[in-house]
Amino acid sequence: MARDRQLDPVGRVEELRAALRHHNELYYQKDAPEIPDSEYDAMLRELIQIENDHPDLLTPDSPSQTVGSSATTTFAPVEHRIPMMSLDNAFDEEELQAWVGRVHKGVGNATDIKVVAELKIDGLAVSIRYEKGKLVQAATRGDGRVGEDVTANVKTISVIPSSLKNAPEVLEVRGEVYMPISAFHALNAIEQEAGRKTFANPRNTAAGSLRQKNAAVTAERQLSFWSYQLGEIVGGPELTTQHQVFDYLRSLGFPVNPASVVLDHVDDIITHSESWQQQRHSLDYEIDGVVFKVDELSLQQQLGSTARAPRWAIAYKFPPEERTTKLLAIEVSIGRTGRATPYARLEPVVVAGSTVEFATLHNEDQVEAKDVRVGDTVIVRKAGDVIPEVVGPVLSERPKGLRKWKFPANCPDCGQKLFRPENEVDHRCLNTSCPARVSGTIEHFASRGAMDIEGLGEQRVKLFCQEGLLRDVGDIYSLDPEKLVKFDKLGDLSVRNLLESIEKSKSRPLANVLVGLNIRHVGGTVAATLASSFGHLDNLEIATEEQVSAIEGIGPIIAASVVEWFSQEENRSVVQKLRAAGVNFAGPEKSDAPQTLAGMSIVVTGALEGFTRDEIESLIVAHGGKSPSSVSKKTTALVVGGDERSSKRTKAEELGIPILSEQDLLKVIETGTL
Repeated sequence: MARDRQLDPVGRVEELRAALRHHNELYYQKDAPEIPDSEYDAMLRELIQIENDHPDLLTPDSPSQTVGSSATTTFAPVEHRIPMMSLDNAFDEEELQAWVGRVHKGVGNATDIKVVAELKIDGLAVSIRYEKGKLVQAATRGDGRVGEDVTANVKTISVIPSSLKNAPEVLEVRGEVYMPISAFHALNAIEQEAGRKTFANPRNTAAGSLRQKNAAVTAERQLSFWSYQLGEIVGGPELTTQHQVFDYLRSLGFPVNPASVVLDHVDDIITHSESWQQQRHSLDYEIDGVVFKVDELSLQQQLGSTARAPRWAIAYKFPPEERTTKLLAIEVSIGRTGRATPYARLEPVVVAGSTVEFATLHNEDQVEAKDVRVGDTVIVRKAGDVIPEVVGPVLSERPKGLRKWKFPANCPDCGQKLFRPENEVDHRCLNTSCPARVSGTIEHFASRGAMDIEGLGEQRVKLFCQEGLLRDVGDIYSLDPEKLVKFDKLGDLSVRNLLESIEKSKSRPLANVLVGLNIRHVGGTVAATLASSFGHLDNLEIATEEQVSAIEGIGPIIAASVVEWFSQEENRSVVQKLRAAGVNFAGPEKSDAPQTLAGMSIVVTGALEGFTRDEIESLIVAHGGKSPSSVSKKTTALVVGGDERSSKRTKAEELGIPILSEQDLLKVIETGTL
């Protein structure tokens, strides 16, 4: 039986937030989403609805209030001087019309509002900074406030100018890096010919290509770019409309999508959306919707923004595309957490421009609800144009005598009994020694978002596990080089590079270690909170549920998961191996500065004169305060740089929260009082 979500809004909110943060990391950091966009969007919409119904549950760090995911530590952090926000989504005509109504109301019910329509490119958002006409920095969006420095890689994209003529003192250009479909197919042809694993889709391939440590690899991937927005600009022309921004970008030599047009009336957006939905596959790049922006920049300013998205723009997302094919088999895969996921093996069919042979069936309840049976003709779609899923059977074509599929009682990898917890939809293999769980856990530990061990990917992990060299993540640090060189394709240089990467991983921050340990519900944000709160893994290892849940931002479900993980003997054995290997267990050093801001939550907005954003937030934290990214009822004060008129300031004024200058904050730090 599915959980009655209405009975436990607190628990459901915590579950949704943990799941959304997990999937944010997979999508934005690892370029490897596990679920379709539609499933992610459904979870986010459910979270927003619960928070609207229960405002006391809303927190500034909720995924409903944040953008993307924290930047990885693979690249240097870059602070966006003007935040890179996300976009709210509309999924049907009714929601588009609702946005139109909000726009009319927000600008005084004007009737002649023009709108710019842009194609929603399925790529990776970047910001490119020029100073005196020279490209000096490029960064990913990250969490909207801090992104990753990918300057060297962006410079390899031929359509992006390295220098500009007649440019202003400072110019920040924003847009989408993408991989043309033709380039994607050419790359996969090369991979297939070499006997290597092919890439899943252009979006993830583009994102992974842009995050290569070696810019020469990025240069080979034939990435491209569409520009669509300006960030910071100093000394530039006076622009009054969004379409003037496009014209200006073109004049400087930036590629602007030719399908970007001005609609004379906001009500024309429905017809425009339907038109592009029909012709989306006529392009050499993937799109998953259309973006609409109010054209007048003054009206954009008047409409303002929420914590995560501008009110003057909306992204209409196309519904998933569907095809029919034969269901050859239903099989079950086991993930690193033990989750057993049924999937369909299909007669190959082309959906949304790519061949599909496998599709997710999510869980037992979904298979039962859809009533798909081996031998059926089934409807397949690619939700969000990324992950295929089976929609249901074509009953009129069902052969007689097909039997209903039953979920297997035992794990297909280790043979042990599968378990479905009460009130949960997923079956799980509880055997921590299950080969699928072991290899998945080790791959996760070595991944970029965790310990970043280069050279320890999926194939090598499976090989080392099969050969008995790896039984858990602790064994990584005792790999014998003499045994490694005996494997095919592992010469002295490869082994040396692998061992050097393993040695380097020992100094990774404690938060990365916690992410790598594969504790359920512990992603990057939770791991960083635990690392700073407990200061050392030894302290967390012996903590009680009450002590863990007492940390702000850590609820009872996460606390129970953490304590349960450390209570298991096999996990304590892994921790001991890591300890013996010299892996860093120490959290960030605590400041010895006077804790004058203890208990205060201080938000910062705008450009400060004496500090960068990171410096001022570090100063607040060093003195015992917190510096969240958004304003809420729990905010103590808002620090405003210059004459900044942002949505944060507007909200602070509405809530009666004190507005401080930079000098005011320094006095508060000195005295401890507002």
